[in-house]
Amino acid sequence: MRFHWFLPTTGDGHDVRSAITTTDSFRPTARPATIAYLSQVAAAAEQAGFEAALTPVGAGCPDPWIVCAALTQHTERLKTLVAFRTGYTLPTLLAQQAQAFQQVSGGRLLVNVVTGGDPVEQRAYGDFLDHDARYARTDEFLQVLRLAWDGVPFDHHGEHYRVEAGGLAEPITPVPDVYFGGASPAAERVAARRADVALMWGEPPQAIAARIDRLRGLAASEGRELRYGLRVHVIARDTASAAWAEAERLLAGMDPARIAEAQRRFARYDSVGQRRMVELHHGGTRDLEIHPGLWAGVGLVREGAGTALVGSYDEVAALLREYAAVGIDEFVLSGWPHLEEAYRVGEYVVPRLRSLVTA
Repeated sequence: MRFHWFLPTTGDGHDVRSAITTTDSFRPTARPATIAYLSQVAAAAEQAGFEAALTPVGAGCPDPWIVCAALTQHTERLKTLVAFRTGYTLPTLLAQQAQAFQQVSGGRLLVNVVTGGDPVEQRAYGDFLDHDARYARTDEFLQVLRLAWDGVPFDHHGEHYRVEAGGLAEPITPVPDVYFGGASPAAERVAARRADVALMWGEPPQAIAARIDRLRGLAASEGRELRYGLRVHVIARDTASAAWAEAERLLAGMDPARIAEAQRRFARYDSVGQRRMVELHHGGTRDLEIHPGLWAGVGLVREGAGTALVGSYDEVAALLREYAAVGIDEFVLSGWPHLEEAYRVGEYVVPRLRSLVTA
């Protein structure tokens, strides 16, 4: 199993905040996302034993490539899982960026491919394709990107991209693993054809098992195998009562106006994954434990990954073991504040999970 952390590039603190947008203005950022602070989070993740750290991408975020390239100069081993939007740059240019990143970082790049799920934000960037067309473009983007990474001249004539005698002068080394999320049929077809790791947001284990079974079948039809990753938050403490008290504290910090604004924003998304997150709580603040130890309160105000594992260290490790048992190979974890929680999760939860798996 592989374990990764998260870089809060829109700011951090002791409450749940939006990961990608500037609209979450109900509370000031307690800890601005300066390079100095993000370097502390990255160093903590490295010290706590995480392999990589994921960055978000969106209109309210600083550019992940620039931020992560800077952070590699403040860490020694930690890889960066850099998110990027397909369609906003040419795949041949992104291949060049990835190669430069590998040289600057000593080969510590992983990439998280984001197709986009908010039509309003997409149009603000100048992208007017509909949902399925965006995934068709992503499929072709990744096809061209991998051809460019091979370091062999190639031609490509497709629906979205045309390349003549393109490609890097030499192969990229090492080739970055491609992480890819998306819950729609169009997204899952792209994952089966192009991804190394299919990322999923935290739903009950039985729902994740069903998705993995479907993706395995799709990948097999392409003659491929995938790894599977879970993106979820963690609220773990010495005792279950202390962990649930922390969840209640986080919920108390989400005033009704903030929840209503977030839910209005989520309603405009055409992302199937976001819709699945909303369906876990339906915008309400009651009955948020949707599976023993799985809490949907995060998704009341935060887009994307909207659930948290809540419980004692042993309980959270046992729940992670449930996900591993249905096929999850990698975990992208986080908690508030990300600095302190990197140590907590890395020192108290991950070792317990490893012990359970090897027992």
